[in-house]
Amino acid sequence: MRKPTPKLPLLCMLLLLALLAPMLPWPARAQQSAQQQERPQETIRVGVNLVNLYVTVRDKNKRILPDLTEEDFQIFEDGQPQKIDSFAREVNLPLTFGMLIDTSISQERVLPMEQDAADRFLERVLRAKDLAFVLSFDVNVDLLGDYTGERRELMRAIQRARINSPMPDGPVARSGPVGTKLYDAIYAACKDRLAGEAGRKALIILTDAVDAGSQVPLEEALEVAQRNDTVIHIIGVADYGFYGWGGYSGEGYAKKLAEQTGGRSIFVNNEKKLEEAFTQISEELRTQYVLGYYPTNRSKDGKFRKIEIKVKRNDAKVLARKGYYAPKQ
Repeated sequence: MRKPTPKLPLLCMLLLLALLAPMLPWPARAQQSAQQQERPQETIRVGVNLVNLYVTVRDKNKRILPDLTEEDFQIFEDGQPQKIDSFAREVNLPLTFGMLIDTSISQERVLPMEQDAADRFLERVLRAKDLAFVLSFDVNVDLLGDYTGERRELMRAIQRARINSPMPDGPVARSGPVGTKLYDAIYAACKDRLAGEAGRKALIILTDAVDAGSQVPLEEALEVAQRNDTVIHIIGVADYGFYGWGGYSGEGYAKKLAEQTGGRSIFVNNEKKLEEAFTQISEELRTQYVLGYYPTNRSKDGKFRKIEIKVKRNDAKVLARKGYYAPKQ
């Protein structure tokens, strides 16, 4: 009697095919995955820098508007509408700022008032993670206190300010004509102190805004502030008696420096008004909208681009920088 033919090899082959079947489509899936990875994503923008704008909005009664939404804003660059890519309301964003104090002879009678008000300003505005430094300027530009977040250290630096009393190692050379080096101080603060910092940057300047003897012209000081995204706030404290009738002329220059960088220039004539000015600026530093957009103009030509921000409310007044310099190839 003949034995039946064993069927084990056939069963093994069927079992092997069953195990290998799920792996057969793998090359196709791998190819499809590779194609998906090669396909460019719409959100990636190669070589385009995000432009961040810090914006304060007040109503006609000068009250800050804290409840606006992204839909309330429009951004235009050189007249062309831009798409808002990021939006946030910020009240505690870390701040890096310099306090610049005019110690020229024209400020002799108002300097003590400025120093006292500056202390109250620091108490109101300084928060954890903030950093600040102090410069004085007259015939020289001098670093009175380097970066710190300690109010007491900053106040000691402010109290070291003396009328035409230079300290060693100022950031600007001591050669040149005697005068009030306001523009040199702005240039030094932005280029030597703020250039390497990220995030929100500002200068708070106590001065009568009359420059005399700077090596840097106003336009160059303004440009370095704009290139370093630095907002300039000027609190004008002028001793009008020092200049005589009709001899004072600093307000126009202060207004240009502040408005072009998104800051404010406020001129005061007494301690109460000085306190109000500090209050207004501290509110604006602490209550801002942060808008970001990728410019439709992708040219890396280093040219200045004008920015206009509109708010869809008739009573709204926007405070923000007026433009920026594009990166250069």
